[in-house]
Amino acid sequence: MAECVALVVAAGRGIRAGGGMPKQYRLLAGRPVLAHSLAVFAAHRGIDTIRVVIHPDDRALYDDAAAGFHLPEPAHGGATRQDSVRLGLESLAPLAPRRVLIHDAARPFVDAGTIGRVIEALADAPGAVPAVAVADTLKRAVNGVVQTTVSREGLWRAQTPQGFRYDDILAAHRATAGRELTDDAAVAEAMGLPVAVVAGSEGNFKLTAEDDFRRAEALIAAQGETRVATGYDVHAFGPGDHVWLCGIKVPHERGLVGHSDADVALHAITDAVLGTISAGDIGQHFPPSDARWKGAASDQFLRHAASLIAARGGRILHVDVTIVCERPKVGPHRAAMAARLAEILGLDVSRCSVKATTTEGLGFTGRREGIAAQAACTARVPA
Repeated sequence: MAECVALVVAAGRGIRAGGGMPKQYRLLAGRPVLAHSLAVFAAHRGIDTIRVVIHPDDRALYDDAAAGFHLPEPAHGGATRQDSVRLGLESLAPLAPRRVLIHDAARPFVDAGTIGRVIEALADAPGAVPAVAVADTLKRAVNGVVQTTVSREGLWRAQTPQGFRYDDILAAHRATAGRELTDDAAVAEAMGLPVAVVAGSEGNFKLTAEDDFRRAEALIAAQGETRVATGYDVHAFGPGDHVWLCGIKVPHERGLVGHSDADVALHAITDAVLGTISAGDIGQHFPPSDARWKGAASDQFLRHAASLIAARGGRILHVDVTIVCERPKVGPHRAAMAARLAEILGLDVSRCSVKATTTEGLGFTGRREGIAAQAACTARVPA
């Protein structure tokens, strides 16, 4: 039984924004819009798991956007958003969550504070919606001519994620199937469920038109600061018939010695990622003295480091690693290594660089006693 599940709705066609594809899969600062939304929920401690609702025709686009998040199988949506949410809720029945947060994938700037406020409100109310009070004077016009001024008192602009007690909102969606209600709070209201209002954020806007994408790109460009950090690691050769490099199993006449899988490249990259937020080194987070990490796959170390950046509202822009050894040859595996890094970090492969060199027979790598790796990470983090 899950305590709280995020249901991210990404089944719409959303082509008004341009780009030749549904807006939730368009690139925003080099990553699909959906990936931005998923990263915030994946890093939030109040969310146990994420289920995405997609259009069946978008599976390849979804797989690319969700790479590295290790999510359960997506649910297929319906003809309308309301249908899609209901089908997504039905798919959560085996998890029996107590609470569910329903979020539009096209709101990539949702923040951890908003998510937390919605979750907290569900302790006292069956539903909760983040919203921003209407500040502008409202006019009702007919054929381009103002007819009257509408009072803005008590008016709010609703956002997502909208949170509910799972059993209540599932029953409400089943009962209102076929009705054209504009959001999930309206579904709850139609069944008499009280919905609390919590503070939303002006930054949590929905991408609808091309102007919204331009605004989003400018917002990302203006946020935070760019940091670069490096990492370095060494492992000695020992018994074995393969080595792990960048999460790829490479056949070799010897293995690498280490407490985990001794993936020297991932260890160097992990330290570089941690360095961008001054979060110490890999040994502080995964000490060799802890038996839990004996033989562990190093991709989990890198995912943890990346999740710390996401939790602070930052994002990784680029990683670069240089593997130093005489053997094995890295070249034949370079493309697979870059693809694996992209998968682990949820980045486009163009943002993952893998290089290799030798020391011309000098030093311990030249004597083929081990492998070294040097890495750099560029990240954008809040100032």
